[in-house]
Amino acid sequence: MRRNTSITLLSVGHACVDIYQGAVAALVPFFMAERAYSYAVASGIVLAASLLSSVAQPVFGALTDRWAMPWLLPVSTLLGGAGIALSGLSGSYPVTLVFVAISGIGVAAYHPESARVARLASQGSHRAMGWFSSGGNIGFALAPLMVTAVVATGGLRWTPLLVLPALAGAALCLPAVHALQQKQADADAATVPPGSDDVASFVKLSLAVVFRSIAFVGLSTFIALYVRQRLGGSTAAGTAALTALYCGSAIGSVLGGNLASRWERVTVARWSYLITAAAIAGVVWVPGPAVYLFVALTSASLYVPFSLQVTLGQDYLPSRVGTASGITLGLTVSTGGLASPFIGSLADATSLQTALAPLVLMPLLSWLFFRNLPEPTAPHPGTAPQPKADNTDVAHAPAQ
Repeated sequence: MRRNTSITLLSVGHACVDIYQGAVAALVPFFMAERAYSYAVASGIVLAASLLSSVAQPVFGALTDRWAMPWLLPVSTLLGGAGIALSGLSGSYPVTLVFVAISGIGVAAYHPESARVARLASQGSHRAMGWFSSGGNIGFALAPLMVTAVVATGGLRWTPLLVLPALAGAALCLPAVHALQQKQADADAATVPPGSDDVASFVKLSLAVVFRSIAFVGLSTFIALYVRQRLGGSTAAGTAALTALYCGSAIGSVLGGNLASRWERVTVARWSYLITAAAIAGVVWVPGPAVYLFVALTSASLYVPFSLQVTLGQDYLPSRVGTASGITLGLTVSTGGLASPFIGSLADATSLQTALAPLVLMPLLSWLFFRNLPEPTAPHPGTAPQPKADNTDVAHAPAQ
């Protein structure tokens, strides 16, 4: 199996998993309509998916630094899908929160190991990592379309149909994992000691990721409701805005990988965050259908640094690639969900426009943390430290 084939399979598998991150926000308007939830109560569903995920991703990252766990890819994919599939079956709010939290744990378990595998499969290519990241963003983009098609037709009781992408994703990751297994011995032979960790730079990067996450998840949770209010439209108008937000993310990830092949990753991220601040201001205050343009621009500029932040984190912590992946890739979604209830409470007390206005500041804070970040020298992907492996471990073999 050639490198491009491995990256393609991993990218499609990533899309199948991240459908379930996008599905949480896409389900919010339907929970509000069918169960009469307030903004604050509905945002608690996003919190449930994010709270355990934000804690679990670094934990899974630390575990994958010690042991290769390729079985996490199919198992976590199925767990993410099962939680969302069951979330609409019970009218009980606590039970709904439990199922959504289970999905969040599945997503958390997937990302650290998949990011490590993708790094090796990409053989150090920023473009390839951009495509891998874009796969997840395409999953985000498909989520509102899939959720609307299913739930608008049959109501929340039809959510079990949403498990289908998980079944496909679990099956698709197996050929890539098997191909990586064939080269395990070569990877072990090529491994050299990693470079030293730059913990201070990694902490700054992580804080930048946190503020970026608040901006994106805050918008993804409420943009459908906000556009419906602004334009006086139907559910379709809100779904179109959420789709634009997610489609822009797919474009931004690929663009970021290409820009990083010409300029330093840190420089590309700095400029993208400045553009993002202006774009969010347009979403909040520019009237009329132009909101769709600013939504797409916001998403694209927020996701230009997406894959770059993952590889930067791995390069700042070369001895703990799994931990770096779990934090930089995981916090991009999970931490933002922790702020959603506060945004929802402010919206209940004032208005959605007032609640979304502080999000303009988030990319500016990310830009501040990027101002003094150094551009690390990326090691060859074969130099990453390998966890203990037996003859079933595959996560650290170089891709074909």
